Amino acid sequence: MAGALPPTGAEPRHTREESAGAARGGAAMAAPEPLSPRGGAGEEAPDEDEDEVEAEDPERPAGVSGARSCGGGGGGAGAGGCGAPGAALTRRAVTLRVLLKDAQLEPGAGVLSIYYLGKKFVGDLQPDGRIVWQETGQVFNSPSAWATHCKKLVNPAKKSGCGWASVKYKGQKLDKYKAAWLRRHQLHVPAAAADESPASEGEEEELLMEEEEEEVLAGVSAEDKNRRPPAKGASEPAHTETTLPGKRVETKMRVPVRYCMLGSRDSARNPHTLVEVTSFAAINKFQPFNVAISSNVLFLLDFHSHLTCSEVVGYLGGRWDINSQMLTVLRAFPCRSRLGDADTAATMEEEIYQSLLLRGLSLVGWYHSHPHSPALPSLQDIDVQMDYQLRLQGSSNGFQPCLALLCSPYYTGNPGLESKISPFWVMPPPEQRPSDYGIPMDVEIAYVQDSFLTNDILHEMMLLVEFYKGAPDLVRFQESWSQEHTYLDKLKVSLASRMPKDQGLCHILEQVYSVLKQGN
Repeated sequence: MAGALPPTGAEPRHTREESAGAARGGAAMAAPEPLSPRGGAGEEAPDEDEDEVEAEDPERPAGVSGARSCGGGGGGAGAGGCGAPGAALTRRAVTLRVLLKDAQLEPGAGVLSIYYLGKKFVGDLQPDGRIVWQETGQVFNSPSAWATHCKKLVNPAKKSGCGWASVKYKGQKLDKYKAAWLRRHQLHVPAAAADESPASEGEEEELLMEEEEEEVLAGVSAEDKNRRPPAKGASEPAHTETTLPGKRVETKMRVPVRYCMLGSRDSARNPHTLVEVTSFAAINKFQPFNVAISSNVLFLLDFHSHLTCSEVVGYLGGRWDINSQMLTVLRAFPCRSRLGDADTAATMEEEIYQSLLLRGLSLVGWYHSHPHSPALPSLQDIDVQMDYQLRLQGSSNGFQPCLALLCSPYYTGNPGLESKISPFWVMPPPEQRPSDYGIPMDVEIAYVQDSFLTNDILHEMMLLVEFYKGAPDLVRFQESWSQEHTYLDKLKVSLASRMPKDQGLCHILEQVYSVLKQGN
């Protein structure tokens, strides 16, 4: 089943202390699956960029399309194109077919490749200059067409491919071969200029567009650029914590920063730094998918997060409808295991995997808590979410979204007694700055109130209570949260906002609350 948990039962990411190892590989979602295009094998992709030049006359001698303005067009691919040494060939006239005819490249299987955000795509170069994607047999007329298609599978918001700068021939970017060809045939172009890896006219526009999108996406002003710290600065919040056995106590407030102030990735930066999310509307983009979440999901997630001073983690089960582009989250699956307990973690993973199969659900995301901090992703959360998004790529349609939910039950900055639950999704960094962090995006969701609490939700609540019973990090619900309320009062108010329509099982909840009150 696409997007299901791996049967290996790797340890999930349960606390921030685990995150350096377990968050990346421990609570692993589905193993990466091969991406597939939306079209079938052998389907020919739409022409783009330099395809238009070749499409006008596939048999036109190389260089003619670049020399049409010389009148009468003679020529071939010789120097100057029109017979005059000073005549200019447009960069757009240099296609794969031109390079093949001039013996700059040789056709072959697997000689072309694209690496993009952790994914590798391999293609065969045909004698006629076309590209066959090995994964599906789909045919593309140019590097740009292939690169754009592949990148959109990984990042649906991607508008262009910059193929000559993205596709490699035997490990070297194609734009290097284009530069060498121009250096040989455009005698009026200095060698230094030709070495600048020229792009076609269409790709120049793409690169400019990506640079503009990068600035809008990051919200970077001229002032921001001047003050952007190249590395960890004095104003960056330190994350000091005292760790007790099984307990994480935050002793210093974690102040979020704007994404545009992060700068390039720096290993010295505190991975627990919180980052403000960006709305799609703020960057003039549409959210690439719709989300509907069941009230029972939020109810169980909130209950789990309230139980302990430590961070908790769990998975989200649901369905993805590619036709309506709707992601429906129907069930939360809390992880009941501890740091260092690999056997229990593996058992938990297998249990969740079987529960997904039994209910006919797919893995559609994950959740975790920031007990005393804002419900905003940390740099570490952003990296983990980006990794999960890549792992959950669907094998049949090429794209399946992965949703992350953050719950902040005890952050004093929350309005009222309710927990703050925030969804987010990560947009890949601009292609021209691949070392940057992904951009955390706020996700709009539709809240669907369930008719009643199901028996499996109530059963899961009791299992969680039993799991944390007597633990040093169990919240003491009989103690005061504020002058007016105990921790138990706070829990009840928060859960009341996520209750189903039929509250006939409130007497059972009271039994759960009674157990919690006596838990310590």
